[in-house]
Amino acid sequence: MVTGAGSGMGRAVAVELLRAGWSVALAGRRTETLEETAALAPEGAGIAVRTDVSRPDDVAALFAAAVDRFGRVDLLFNNAGTFGPGGVPVEELSYDAWRHVVDTNLNGAFLCAQAAYRQMKEQDPQGGRIINNGSISAHTPRPHSVAYTATKHALTGLTKSLALDGRPYGIAVGQIDIGNAATDMTARMQTGALQANGEVAPEPVMDVADVARTVRHMAELPLEANVQFATVLATAMPYVGRG
Repeated sequence: MVTGAGSGMGRAVAVELLRAGWSVALAGRRTETLEETAALAPEGAGIAVRTDVSRPDDVAALFAAAVDRFGRVDLLFNNAGTFGPGGVPVEELSYDAWRHVVDTNLNGAFLCAQAAYRQMKEQDPQGGRIINNGSISAHTPRPHSVAYTATKHALTGLTKSLALDGRPYGIAVGQIDIGNAATDMTARMQTGALQANGEVAPEPVMDVADVARTVRHMAELPLEANVQFATVLATAMPYVGRG
């Protein structure tokens, strides 16, 4: 299962998995883009399920559809997320904007992980894998990114706690922290991004397919092995020494 599968990172990972022989439930808010992702894969290998991950009923329906179609859930790539309004100083960020980012990035990740955990615990054979999409911002913030950065730091705690609680049931949980993969969400990086010193400068990006292959590697390990945290980033982006 891949959330946020209609575009960007989610689409790249979903297509990588589909082409590698996985059956994939594609979740996202826009049915038309999910169908476009499904069309890139062998016929019948993917199902598109319109899902708002911040809504418990939507998440329940997503997992019910996946289990009905495929019989079990072996992998959740918890990918759906939003940066929120860009360039807004903390003192000007509205509560509604804060709440939207928290609901999508953190609450949505929790709801999907909880549903996956329940299914993986009860299915036979037991177990499965959850991979959370963190970010470089799970380590180091960008200017004016308080909501996004707070949720990504929280996601690291979610990953650790789920990994610990999943041990008795063969549920492996890891996190991939991605920096400057070329997607619609990061398009502005190539034209100019605000730096910690106040300058606006273009930043290097990497091919999103390179990240997708990393997720596939994590996904295809035996459950006795786990990549707890992986960082994949454009080699020359300002991360080490940022700020």
